[in-house]
Amino acid sequence: MGMGKMLEIKDITVQYGNNFPTLEHFGLSMKKGEIVGVVGESGSGKTTVIRAVLGALPGAGKVTSGDILFEGDSLLAYSKEEWRKLRGTAISMIFQDCGGTLNPMRKIGSQFVEYIRTHSQMGKKEAWELGREMLAKMRLPDGENVMNSYPHQLSGGMRQRVGIAIAMTFQPKLLLADEPTSALDVTTQAQIVRQMMELREQNDTGIIIVTHNLGVAAYMSDWLVVMQHGKAVDQGTRDDVLNHPTSEYTRSLLDAVPEMEGMRFVS
Repeated sequence: MGMGKMLEIKDITVQYGNNFPTLEHFGLSMKKGEIVGVVGESGSGKTTVIRAVLGALPGAGKVTSGDILFEGDSLLAYSKEEWRKLRGTAISMIFQDCGGTLNPMRKIGSQFVEYIRTHSQMGKKEAWELGREMLAKMRLPDGENVMNSYPHQLSGGMRQRVGIAIAMTFQPKLLLADEPTSALDVTTQAQIVRQMMELREQNDTGIIIVTHNLGVAAYMSDWLVVMQHGKAVDQGTRDDVLNHPTSEYTRSLLDAVPEMEGMRFVS
């Protein structure tokens, strides 16, 4: 596989029915353990990128041209069964406020155990232990107590950690994060960002973080993509994009970012 490209998005276009493409001629190449930030406002096509990678385009959404390769295999050729095996294990996803993944009517523990058992042959007791262990890894104090809590009994930051803990259970090679910090206050955002960066240190997890927040993306990412109207208007290493933006749009975003010093970058 040459220089170990983990994920290659090759010139894809995504369309919903006969509508104008949501994403046009989009390309991205990432290595193992790399963090890529995809920045743009809503409607820019940024979330479509990760939905395409996860084979989870809603409704009539289709990749109409191009290809997506994961470890050399075309994901577009995957069967439902192959997707089921891959999703949640090798490729995992976290959402904004993890509300998309947590059922408010059920305790964290029963949801975590169910997730683990959907993707493995583990017994209930073993799955409970693993869940608790994952929560501890995400620095959640008293995992047993968290397992026995309902989502609403936890703060937004704790819920977000639970979401990341669940997503990281099977040490995915690629973690897709959709606005993972936007529902949180600045201090908690900073903690979650640091924690996601630790995942890379500890597990060599590659991360694509999709966000409207250039500060968060620039702080975390090795590679930055700025999206507008379904196209990448800037793309390159973090330093390239921050120091030599090519589009007016990126320049205007940079002007709006608070002073780039340490964590103040994250707001």
